Amino acid sequence: MRLRTLVGRLPGATLALTLLIAACLSVLEAPRAEAASLVARIDLSEQRMRVYENGRQIATWLVSTARRGYRTPTGTFRPGRMHERYFSRKYDNAPMPHAIFFHGGYAIHGTTAIKSLGQPASHGCVRLHPDNARRLFALVKRHGKSNARIVITR
Repeated sequence: MRLRTLVGRLPGATLALTLLIAACLSVLEAPRAEAASLVARIDLSEQRMRVYENGRQIATWLVSTARRGYRTPTGTFRPGRMHERYFSRKYDNAPMPHAIFFHGGYAIHGTTAIKSLGQPASHGCVRLHPDNARRLFALVKRHGKSNARIVITR
């Protein structure tokens, strides 16, 4: 309800009451920020992840995403299940340390194929250096999954 409408319904409202109502309504009517406190932005064309904490960039890391014949989904995602130790059921029990699943079977995780970072090489997951995967995993745990976003663009 707009302030004028509410104040108009309060005959004889004192100035103090009017100001109190105005302050309360301004908080209620303010646009709600949907910004997450932790955002991992992955640029598929650059094969880089930029990590933002409370709007400030804190890291830039090389990644490997889907090679030819596979795809990495684009869009904005929330972290789903998280595993410090995980092994792919689909790809020969391949290790996926510090896995953060974000879309079905797609995850951000550490890799032993460090020399491939910076170029497309995966079956669709986002691969990171194991140290960076560990750091991202810890950041998501600290901020909470509901306060984190994963944004993947072309």
